[in-house]
Amino acid sequence: MTAYVVAAAVLGAGVLLFVAAMAARWLFAPRVAGAAGRTTYESGVDPIGADWAQSQVRYLIYAFLYVIFAVDAIYLFPWALIARSELGVAALVEVAIFIGIILIGLAHAARRGLLQWV
Repeated sequence: MTAYVVAAAVLGAGVLLFVAAMAARWLFAPRVAGAAGRTTYESGVDPIGADWAQSQVRYLIYAFLYVIFAVDAIYLFPWALIARSELGVAALVEVAIFIGIILIGLAHAARRGLLQWV
């Protein structure tokens, strides 16, 4: 039963922090927007020139590499810590499949030239 009390306390603290942050925003935020607050602002670019401009989105490359190198570590570190105990053959097969999928993504990134520092 104490686990439920701890979970409820953490949930309550999270809700309390959220309510406190929203109350602070409501109290301290300006109510009337100035001239700068009424202008169009998107993605850090000031609205100068024509109303349409084509831009290349290259962030997808970095997001792809992040998924390969960081998210797999989130899953592999806990598995490596538990690997000291007896996990069995099924867990070994599952992590081998996971690493295989990660290696396929890494090979795809290498084939597209995303791993070069040029």
